[in-house]
Amino acid sequence: MTHLLAETHWDAIVIGTGIGGGTAGRALAEAGKKVLFLEKGPAGYRSERQGLDDGVFLPEARLTRGLWPEQVHLRLNGRDSAFFAPLGAGVGGSSVFYAGTLERPERHDLEHSADRPHPTGGWPIDYDTMRPWFDAATRSYDLCGTQDPLSDEAPVPLRDPLPESPGDAALMQAFRDKGLHPYHLHSAIRHVDGCLDCLGVKCPKPCKMDGRSAGVEPALATGNAALLDRAEVARFVGTGNRIDGVEVRHGGATHVLRADRYVLAGGALNSPRLLLASANDAWPDGCANSNGLVGRNLMFHLNEMVAIFPPKGTPASGPSKSVALRDLYYVDGQRMGTVQAMGIDVSYGEIVFYLNNMLERSALRRFGFLRQMTRIPAAIAVRLFGKAKIFVGLMEDLPYRENRVVLDPSHPTAIKLEYSFHPELLSRRKAFRRAMKRAFRGQRHAFLGMQPELNFGHPCGTLKFGSDPAKSVLNANCRAHDIVNLWVVDSSFMPTSMGVNPSLTIAANALRVADAMTREPAP
Repeated sequence: MTHLLAETHWDAIVIGTGIGGGTAGRALAEAGKKVLFLEKGPAGYRSERQGLDDGVFLPEARLTRGLWPEQVHLRLNGRDSAFFAPLGAGVGGSSVFYAGTLERPERHDLEHSADRPHPTGGWPIDYDTMRPWFDAATRSYDLCGTQDPLSDEAPVPLRDPLPESPGDAALMQAFRDKGLHPYHLHSAIRHVDGCLDCLGVKCPKPCKMDGRSAGVEPALATGNAALLDRAEVARFVGTGNRIDGVEVRHGGATHVLRADRYVLAGGALNSPRLLLASANDAWPDGCANSNGLVGRNLMFHLNEMVAIFPPKGTPASGPSKSVALRDLYYVDGQRMGTVQAMGIDVSYGEIVFYLNNMLERSALRRFGFLRQMTRIPAAIAVRLFGKAKIFVGLMEDLPYRENRVVLDPSHPTAIKLEYSFHPELLSRRKAFRRAMKRAFRGQRHAFLGMQPELNFGHPCGTLKFGSDPAKSVLNANCRAHDIVNLWVVDSSFMPTSMGVNPSLTIAANALRVADAMTREPAP
């Protein structure tokens, strides 16, 4: 590692190795650029197999496993809580634990139209500009699945779907019988040596395409890229409109690494925190923050989890992994979202995990003994739900200035959030639940929660891009308005959360941004 720290010059330093950083870094390396990846967590071992384990609490133990080591501090509707969010900290970031779902957004997610007006004005680029990059990311991540029968767009370049379980086949037919339009999820999962069990876990086999397998590893194979793991990026240093270096703590010492270009891909929670922590005399409010928007407009998705029972007589099979619906994406003039299989069963362990996470974000979290009490309702739920499959409705969140990432001056490495449920969001949530009830009427199902549930794995929007420097942090090519040699390629750039998982959009945009960077002379 010492030779990396001693290196005097890089074409690009990429901070973060998730889908955004891994994809952009690979594209830059394949274009002949000299790239250094900086990753907070360890490189790990290819033989590792583990999930986002709720039972690991020691920061160093979590970091060793590739988990974000510290709790996220959240003020939700004025109430403070702290919990371990589903975030990764290792090569591949959170993506090595994800379920491999990469869904394409709808045209109206990015654009205005007469019948589907966008409440926030949409994006500074249109769907047709993004389409070739969606296609490129689909190929790069080797997506499989089937076409959405409701789509009027050109076919997506997909591989054939993975083998269908009896349970999924029965659910798909039951949905069709109700007049719905199911299709096979667009998934970055391959069938390798019989392995189809890498959803939600770090898998040692090359069956899941993520920021590690589709990004960092191919980049390193070019010979143009290098990786420095266990590198704690403290701040950017510079003056005026230029970053001069990035301060990194590694091996007990502090170093300043320099490049022509800096690519920030630490995630929508950590990237704005790093910019805010980079305040100096030249940047009193933080790097790239002259308009005060760094960290603001934080969005998630709202999860509406529902257990759906397959028709009677369906043979027992594993969890549903491949079914999606877009019938409820846009209903009665309201922006809602996809309904998709989660890839988990109603199992005892999953229910305990879910209940304990709810407990950690409630006023009862200080009573630690209650974590043991969740085993009782979990055991009852398993008996009640039996063969039910878990689906989730991903409802679009919209940007509000007051929802944001903030800096804790006493603990600048901590992720601290402020978020309130907007009345508009709660009203749409009620409409979404009603629409889901109508869609599944006559089929045995049950919602698994009563209170609104934020999807902490889908943060976005905290460094949004746009055409107006007064209303956005980044320009249309995701370069900071204030800083000539800083680009952002994680989900921070998104001005809206859309109605689908953000992963494909992150990957597509990272390819687009990397292409723009290679076409421009060094700033």
